[in-house]
Amino acid sequence: MKKNKLPKLKTNSVKRILSRGKTIEEKVSEAIKDVPRITNDTVADHREDVLASARKYIYPLQHSKHRIVRTSIILLIAVIVLFVGICSLDLYKLQGTSGFIYDVTEIIPFPVAKVDGSWVTYESYLFELRRDMHYYTVQQQADFSTKDGKAQLTSLKQQALSYAIDAAVVDKLAKENNVTVSNYDVNKQVSLLKNENRLGSSDSVIKEVLNQYYGWSESDFKRELKQELLAQAVAAKLDTSASTKAANVLKQLNSGNFSQLASQYSDDEATKSNGGQYPNPITLNDPQISPAITYELFQLKPGQISGIINTGYSLDIVKLISKTGDSIQAAHIQFNIQNINTYIKPIEKKHPAEKFINV
Repeated sequence: MKKNKLPKLKTNSVKRILSRGKTIEEKVSEAIKDVPRITNDTVADHREDVLASARKYIYPLQHSKHRIVRTSIILLIAVIVLFVGICSLDLYKLQGTSGFIYDVTEIIPFPVAKVDGSWVTYESYLFELRRDMHYYTVQQQADFSTKDGKAQLTSLKQQALSYAIDAAVVDKLAKENNVTVSNYDVNKQVSLLKNENRLGSSDSVIKEVLNQYYGWSESDFKRELKQELLAQAVAAKLDTSASTKAANVLKQLNSGNFSQLASQYSDDEATKSNGGQYPNPITLNDPQISPAITYELFQLKPGQISGIINTGYSLDIVKLISKTGDSIQAAHIQFNIQNINTYIKPIEKKHPAEKFINV
């Protein structure tokens, strides 16, 4: 009788069958046998291997980030260039005067002219022009779209540009002669005007009047006032003859007669023949008298004489004659200061302004 032969098993099958009987410890050992062992000696190399495998993911991200930054910068530059280009077209070609374009000129110092090495900003030109346009539009009902209105607007543009150029020359003269006007000086002048009710009866009225007539805020008014005071201060500094005469007469008043000295030296033809006496009583808010003079007069006692008062247009010495209620009788000796144009026009003639717009 033949014996049944067992089928032959393949080697791999045998290994699988045998492996089924391995313990967990044997399986774990077999699984981690190819894992490198980390020791104090190999930890540095192992860390470098890990970092090297991570860099292939990090480097693409870094390059992508740099590309985004570069693209963003290029786009930003392009937008700025485009914006400046559009604004330049509006300013120099179309000569826009809108509130938006004015706000732009406050940030970006576009030049409108150059005189004697000094730049004239477009903003300073628009500041004056927009004030005049507001006044004529609101108060005079001017229509700048008509033929006559366009001619009037051209005239206003010429005036505004001329004023801006003059202001630049004044600023340069002020720096060269160490002449300054502080905020204190400006606020003092504003206080004088307020106290004498020359701007209005209250702060709210003043703001309303400034906005209604000129489209200005109080800070805009102070800016204009500061420029005027600076021009006056420069003229007073450069006109040495007026200050010299005023100082000499003030010295003579210590022993001299006010009326006689007024008749001899005063530049006010209307009062010098009467010993410098003002023809009418003066009140605190008298529109015919400089606020600087009325302020000083109301600080004096009858018979007292002031020092030299700079009104901006003249140097004055005043005397209080009498006081009745809210009005006074007074006299003055006036020394006219040369107009600022005496000093700026020769400069502008010698160095004609280079204008960047045609008006």
